[in-house]
Amino acid sequence: MRKLVYYIAVTLDGFIAGPDGANPTGPDGFWPVPDDYVRHLAAEYPETLPAPAREALSITAEGTHFDTVLEGRKSYEIGLDAGITDAYPHLRHLVFSTTLVESPDPAVELVTGDPVAKVRELKQEDGKDIWLIGGGKLAGALYGEIDQLIVKLGPLTTGTGVPLFGRTAAFDPRVWNLTDHTILDSGAAFLTYNRA
Repeated sequence: MRKLVYYIAVTLDGFIAGPDGANPTGPDGFWPVPDDYVRHLAAEYPETLPAPAREALSITAEGTHFDTVLEGRKSYEIGLDAGITDAYPHLRHLVFSTTLVESPDPAVELVTGDPVAKVRELKQEDGKDIWLIGGGKLAGALYGEIDQLIVKLGPLTTGTGVPLFGRTAAFDPRVWNLTDHTILDSGAAFLTYNRA
């Protein structure tokens, strides 16, 4: 069965974005993206790079981890604000929203119903694992369905912002087993945890 994998960049103090939810690595962002970080993504997780980055880096590799990406409306709108209606045309792309009435891109599937039910349906399908890109609100809603965490731990703190599982996730302690790790010279750590 396919796994739901929350593959996400997070600060040392547990935030995935600043308080405004804007792209932390964008032109006005606060999150540094060193060369060794980009090289690691390109080599190990090429399917997680958005189309403009893949094109700039001449990446055509399909990737081995994911064939489907899930994101919430606010995360999706970061791309829309940059003029990108489908940042991941090389993946099946689903956007979860209760306010959008129509997908801005015919290749992007809009899901207006229960995210848990949809993820359970996706897990039963054939294919590679399912990448949950965020945001925090969607991750909080899908907290009980997440099978694996791949945390891209950045060597920075922000003090406040959007928490890893959003601001409304229920209190539900879980134990995770560390199954892999890579530490980059720039200080970023890629930590893989499976649900115990």
